[in-house]
Amino acid sequence: MSSPLCPSKYDWRNHYPSTEGSSRILSDLQVEFVDVGCGFGGLLVNIAPVFPEHFAIGLEIRDKVSQYVKERCKALRKRHKGVYEKISCIRTNSMKFFPNYFRKGQLSKLFFLFPDPHFKTANHRRRVIQRTLLAEYAYALRIGGLLYTITDVEGLSSWMSDKISAHPCFQQLSSEEIKTDPVVPYLSTGTEEGTKVKRNQGNTYLKVFRRVPGPT
Repeated sequence: MSSPLCPSKYDWRNHYPSTEGSSRILSDLQVEFVDVGCGFGGLLVNIAPVFPEHFAIGLEIRDKVSQYVKERCKALRKRHKGVYEKISCIRTNSMKFFPNYFRKGQLSKLFFLFPDPHFKTANHRRRVIQRTLLAEYAYALRIGGLLYTITDVEGLSSWMSDKISAHPCFQQLSSEEIKTDPVVPYLSTGTEEGTKVKRNQGNTYLKVFRRVPGPT
């Protein structure tokens, strides 16, 4: 599993067919939406028609799953011309290599949907929301950008909320603000995990945080 040395060294054209043959690389091919641990790509597929102007990428550590998402995107592009050209997936370990892909202030939306809860206390260090990682997420998110978390594990929701709220660069949105966000309906119903929870009549816990200026 390799990663670019830095964001300026990564060529995104292989992920987005609409840019093939052009000289565009990351400097003007602006990936704005990132789904960390994208699974089978449910969110990417659902938001592509809703945000047709935005490039979105999923980060997935599992080789076969990430390959499935890539093939899924290719198949959808053939069946629906012009709709799914701006979504793709990278196989990578986001907990190690996230800063290698994204520049300062590049992202406008960052998603953590039904992440692995790692229930054992000894494994909490493997959770994708950690103080050190939040510094990386804050770096890549532009001021006003949004970080979304949703889970069906109440304890994990509290953990993530506590960690993010304690970081000076994030501010939790009110329930009223969340209701007006057009992406929110897809967070619980547009993913495979969310569909499973709904089918089993389980609860979900959604929290959204805005990137705010940090202390000077």
